[in-house]
Amino acid sequence: MTTAPTIDIRRRDERFTTRLPWLDSSHSFSFGHHHDPANTHHGVLLVNNDDVVSPGTGFETHPHRDMEIVTWVLQGSLVHQDSTGHNGVIYPGLAQRMSAGTGILHSEKNDSWRLQGGNQHIDPVHFIQMWVVPDEPNITPGYEQLEIGDELLRGGLVVVASGMDQHADNAAIRIKNKYAALHAARLNPGDSVELPDAPFLHLFVPRGEVVLEGAGALNEGDAVRFTSTGGNKVTATTPAEILVWEMHATIKD
Repeated sequence: MTTAPTIDIRRRDERFTTRLPWLDSSHSFSFGHHHDPANTHHGVLLVNNDDVVSPGTGFETHPHRDMEIVTWVLQGSLVHQDSTGHNGVIYPGLAQRMSAGTGILHSEKNDSWRLQGGNQHIDPVHFIQMWVVPDEPNITPGYEQLEIGDELLRGGLVVVASGMDQHADNAAIRIKNKYAALHAARLNPGDSVELPDAPFLHLFVPRGEVVLEGAGALNEGDAVRFTSTGGNKVTATTPAEILVWEMHATIKD
């Protein structure tokens, strides 16, 4: 049976939120103690968290299992350390993927001076963390990162992370899901990109304002869930950044 095409706009103010002294987090889907059985995923995307972490603080060591976790920093820097021995600083334009697989421990903190030396900074870090399910459970944990230049990101949609064969040659990093790919673009006012055509798409506007063809204005923090459609044009009205998940499968409810 063919699913009817839908464009479902989710506004910033509709998201679940977690507010702590050190964390300002907004969740596009059910997360932590926030649970809505009608809002657990879209396609294979389970988590789209928009996080701002104060300097000198962050997520202490915690476990993950059977999840592909992609982190995209918008402003500031985030220190990643995990139980497989990987550690480093993630910054804007650095694509990072962690495969939790059979189990991994990691921490994420806004304290790069402790790793790199120098004076303590006072800047928060703003990042988007996205989780998709892997094709298979119990894989070996892994880690990958690659820098994507600003010039490339301003040239249109760039494949940040993918497990799809058709993106094998141009994806910055690989994920263990053959049905999903993450695209990103930085847009100046007037710049436009065309969205992929796929059974499931998720468009998120982490910065700036854009107009979605056929649906109207989207503000910072807004998201759109597409089903059985695509090809819409997205045009920036201010300096903006967009993240687009192209997905050719979904999680069974």
